[in-house]
Amino acid sequence: MTTLFLTHPAALQHVTPSGHPERVDRLEAIYAALRHADLDRRTAPLADEAEVLRGHSAAYLAAISRARPEAGWEQLDPDTFMSPGSWEAALRAIGGVEAAVDAILSGEAKNAFVTMRPPGHHAERARSMGFCLFGTVAIAAKYALDHHGLSRVAVLDFDVHHGNGTQDLLWDEARATFVSSQQMPLWPGTGAADEVGAHGQVINLPLPPGSGGTEMRAAWEAALARVAVFRPDLILVSAGFDAHRDDPLANLNWTEADYGWITHAICDLADDCCGGRVVSALEGGYDLDALSASVATHVRVLMERGE
Repeated sequence: MTTLFLTHPAALQHVTPSGHPERVDRLEAIYAALRHADLDRRTAPLADEAEVLRGHSAAYLAAISRARPEAGWEQLDPDTFMSPGSWEAALRAIGGVEAAVDAILSGEAKNAFVTMRPPGHHAERARSMGFCLFGTVAIAAKYALDHHGLSRVAVLDFDVHHGNGTQDLLWDEARATFVSSQQMPLWPGTGAADEVGAHGQVINLPLPPGSGGTEMRAAWEAALARVAVFRPDLILVSAGFDAHRDDPLANLNWTEADYGWITHAICDLADDCCGGRVVSALEGGYDLDALSASVATHVRVLMERGE
């Protein structure tokens, strides 16, 4: 089997102001890095607006819909902007991850990587923030549980910034274990080890500034051992690549080898628990060279493990 790769040109129509780190160039760099990869390339479908309600309130959905600009930008918060193409891009981000879930659960492939933007893991139930409009991966986790009837899912987030939105959306969801590693202190300021969820199912791994692969690997080895006891039926990954030592927005020192290690470790867990089923979705990563090299490593491991 071949690793699935889902994206859509709409992701290039989510345009941010000049100088914004979450920019169209990120996807173009990834496309260039993966242009020769032997992937099963598919188009991310447009999610129905009702899918947003799996994670967000109806009032929030309506507010984001009303904010769509006809030209230029609508600024939702200090970091988050909408352009005329952002609405479709955000719905296709949800649709892409849900389509990947459908395909993986039907046995069409063992794993998938969804490359869409805007990212999603900072969007809380009723609040956009951190470049994010909708909690894409958390919504897909609820979709896997409720639409496909899975008993347990795990969401693993290795972005350098805490997945506060995913934590918010899954806080009361006993069927979903959420693990997030993040530099601390760092924006958004959440993600302390004592934030454990309503059912003790949230595992936060704060990492000190200046730390690197040694600290990361020790933290994730312990966390993944706990997830193995949970026995998820599917693993979803919020794949941020901004813990790289060259990223401008943080101060961790991961390398491409560390991204290879954590991808192998996640696939080992998936092989043990759920037939290798992994759906990974792009979150952060803002140095274009580091992003493209790290994504290439991540996808190469998925391809090796998906055969």
